[in-house]
Amino acid sequence: MSDTRRETVRFRGGGFVTGSRRWAPWLAFALILAAWEAASLTGLLPALFMPAPHEVVLALHALLVDGQLFVHIGASLQRIVIGWLLGSAAGLAIGFAMGIFVLARSVGLPVVAALFPIPKIALLPLFILWFGIGEPSKVATIALGVFFPTVVSTYSAVDNVPRNLIRMAQSFGLPTRMIVTKVILPGAMPGILAGCRISSSIALILVVAAEMIGAQFGIGAFVLAAGNLMQTDQLVAGVVLLSLLGLTISWLLSRLEKTLLRWR
Repeated sequence: MSDTRRETVRFRGGGFVTGSRRWAPWLAFALILAAWEAASLTGLLPALFMPAPHEVVLALHALLVDGQLFVHIGASLQRIVIGWLLGSAAGLAIGFAMGIFVLARSVGLPVVAALFPIPKIALLPLFILWFGIGEPSKVATIALGVFFPTVVSTYSAVDNVPRNLIRMAQSFGLPTRMIVTKVILPGAMPGILAGCRISSSIALILVVAAEMIGAQFGIGAFVLAAGNLMQTDQLVAGVVLLSLLGLTISWLLSRLEKTLLRWR
């Protein structure tokens, strides 16, 4: 009688296991900062071209003390939030329509393909002509830049929902509204949220560019002024603020993903 013992096969795809190493990014940042500080102290990085990390921290502290830190962050954040919400809402509506309706897809795909490659910051002078030098022109630039990637990601996410799930729901006699809310929307949500990550980064880039062209307050205006005066410590401090703002937005989107995708 043969021995039919069952042996567990070790899973060798360790890189595909869902998880994280919370210490890894902190260690990477610490090593980068240590190397940066050492290069600055030894003279490998001249202060005029790249200030030391402690000088950047002092510049951030000075901004915090005189109150300019929150003024610039608040101005940029307000423009980002309004522009991102407007562009995302319009992009979600158009993207869903393109994914569901044949006529919307037939009209929308060539229009999006033609307009998406246009650099949105190049349209800022036109928006200034239309809306003035104030906030509406900057918000319009951000909203337009967010709109197109949201449309593409939403349409692709809806189009990639398995057709057999939709046909199964139709075979059970579910109305179109329930198919959209119970089948298509949950199936497309991961792709939509991935598009939100991309569009939030685009919004951050566009707000800096828009503020550099015509703004008194904002991180972009602060970076431009520091660069014109060759104040590299404040310039790098502004770049650090942008990085921290991007990390904060990414963290918020990660929390949103965990809330909306608990079924995965």
